[in-house]
Amino acid sequence: MEIWIAVGVGAFNALLLLLLLRRPSGNNDAAAQALQQSLQSLHEKLERIERELRTEITESSRGGRQELTQNLALFQQSQVQQLTLMQKSIGDTLNQQLQQLQKSNADKLDEMRRTVDEKLQTTLEKRLSESFKQVAERLEQVHNGLGQMQKLADGVGSLQRVLTNVKTRGMFGEVQLEALLEQVLTIEQYAKQVETKPRSNQRVDFAIRFPGRGGADGEPVWLPIDAKFPREDYERLLDAQDRADAVAAEVAAKALEVRIRTEAKSIAESYLAPPHTTDFAILFLPTEGLYAEVLRRPGLMDTLQRDYRVTLAGPTTLLAMLNSLHMGFRTLALEQQASEVWKVLGAVKTEFERYGDWVEKVREQVQKAADTLDRADTRSRQMRRALKNVEALPEGEAQALLPKFDDALDDTDAKV
Repeated sequence: MEIWIAVGVGAFNALLLLLLLRRPSGNNDAAAQALQQSLQSLHEKLERIERELRTEITESSRGGRQELTQNLALFQQSQVQQLTLMQKSIGDTLNQQLQQLQKSNADKLDEMRRTVDEKLQTTLEKRLSESFKQVAERLEQVHNGLGQMQKLADGVGSLQRVLTNVKTRGMFGEVQLEALLEQVLTIEQYAKQVETKPRSNQRVDFAIRFPGRGGADGEPVWLPIDAKFPREDYERLLDAQDRADAVAAEVAAKALEVRIRTEAKSIAESYLAPPHTTDFAILFLPTEGLYAEVLRRPGLMDTLQRDYRVTLAGPTTLLAMLNSLHMGFRTLALEQQASEVWKVLGAVKTEFERYGDWVEKVREQVQKAADTLDRADTRSRQMRRALKNVEALPEGEAQALLPKFDDALDDTDAKV
């Protein structure tokens, strides 16, 4: 407000100054004096007006502020009351909603808890059942494994006892040898406990039967096969090799070589007797490891074959030999069958020549019968021409005088 008053006073002063400047210059002094008085009077009036305006504005402002303060207080009080009511209403609503939400959440939590408890109980029971089942199966497997281990231990103990006894060691080699023979050959192609050397009272473990000079019906020729298992010498050799004791290993290998030479000599003296047997025998070693250790001895194989006519064989080598012999037996059987086939063909040829003679005789008889039928047919035509002029009798009279042709044929067949 004061700014507008100052602006008005300034504008009025400028207007008066402009009027004074436009008057004639002769009256400048008087006019200036009058103007100064007027300005002073105007200034005083303006100051008075300004004071009045300020007073009025101050009072008006004070009243407006008081009224505004009262209005603001009333508005604030009203707003506080409304806010209080709204807060109370909102609080009640929120409390209700919170209670409902809490109740709903509690119900849902209870339902979820029951569901989770049921699922956990079901899952726990299922897992426990599966776990107990797996544990039971594992325990059963462990029990079975323990039983198998016990059986294996018993078997190892039995095998140890078997291999400790000299007689049972021989039986171990014989059993393995018999299994190989049964696998390849038929029961007619080999025999057990055979006295290959006549009147020696020495029986070899097994012998393969070969046809003799008289063929299949003559006395057979035997191939002796004897199983040996020098366990002590072989175990001493393995023990020395495990200890990396070269000296002990060489001593054990030499002892094993001496034992094999002794066994080969015994086989040659006890079982070889050509022509009742072949000129060589087979010494069977029941394990591949033992056979390999014997073959590692330089010159031992050749010495046994040259001096004692004995051939060494392990399980694999003997199986290959038996397969070769089996093929030979099959070839021999085919040759024998071919000979029998030739004999049968010769007999068929002889009978076929006789069959030709029989066919010729039958052909002659058939030809004679055909000639007789031709003559009978010719005679029948002649008789038909001769009876052409004879009057035929009625059928009834003819049947009374002569029997029917079919009845005559039946009588003839009956007589025949």
